Amino acid sequence: MNWNSYIKSYQSYLRIERGLSKNTIDNYTFDIERLCLFLDQNAIEVSPVKIGEELLQQFIYSVSKEVNARSQARMISGLKSFFNYLIFEDYRSDHPLELIDTPKTGRKLPDTLSVSEIDSLIEAIDLSSNEGERNRAMLETLYGCGLRVSELVTLKVSDLFFEEGFIKITGKGNKQRFVPISEVTQKYIEIYQNSIRSHVSIQKGFEDTLFLNRRGRQLTRAMIFTIIKNLAVQINLQKTISPHTFRHSFATHLLENGADLRSIQLMLGHESITTTEIYVHLDRKFLTEVLQSFHPRK
Repeated sequence: MNWNSYIKSYQSYLRIERGLSKNTIDNYTFDIERLCLFLDQNAIEVSPVKIGEELLQQFIYSVSKEVNARSQARMISGLKSFFNYLIFEDYRSDHPLELIDTPKTGRKLPDTLSVSEIDSLIEAIDLSSNEGERNRAMLETLYGCGLRVSELVTLKVSDLFFEEGFIKITGKGNKQRFVPISEVTQKYIEIYQNSIRSHVSIQKGFEDTLFLNRRGRQLTRAMIFTIIKNLAVQINLQKTISPHTFRHSFATHLLENGADLRSIQLMLGHESITTTEIYVHLDRKFLTEVLQSFHPRK
């Protein structure tokens, strides 16, 4: 088998055996494909079964000049997973990355926006266009429900349970959760549905997709990134932001206003509360106030 055959087999394993989403599988295989490109560019012919530690170290060194330690660590982790799979399937008996250390990385704190910055971004949307009403509804949903961008673009009309005050989200690994939705966010979604979406010529297969592009199809994640970056430029926001910034801000603002971590964990769809705990590190002043307010020895 060539590299493509092994990669496809690995992707099937990740999808069927581990139940991972397409986005996660794409991330897992990105660096394997990058390794293949390195081999091609250097005219090196070697299979995944025969490639050794020395050659992999050369590849990692070549990439290390272009990316930071965190990206290197993620890349090495992804490659190790691939070779673990090859050993598991008896394609090879040794692990070529076993002795290669992962770079030490500090815990990266997520960027956040203040409430006023979020308000400014949403107020900058041009509501005179059809896309404007849609974009306002999308950003209100991103921030109001703390969604991942992949969860936003795949949100369906049938996932909206406004009478009960919830929306159904399909997250990583196709795991479903119900997230509360405020009346404000509901209002903007309904405005978009009634005044814009109802007039779109919807393509077959996207009848249940909530947020549509002008051609009546599902929006791409890249389009959401572009919309947000353009708004940031409009208001001269001196921060590097993405759709995920809205999710981080959602969690941070809940924490600052007294929400408990377990509730935030459930709303974000984190499997482990340790993932949610990163938000504790965002505002030391807030934690000091909590201690002074609630500890019996204050």
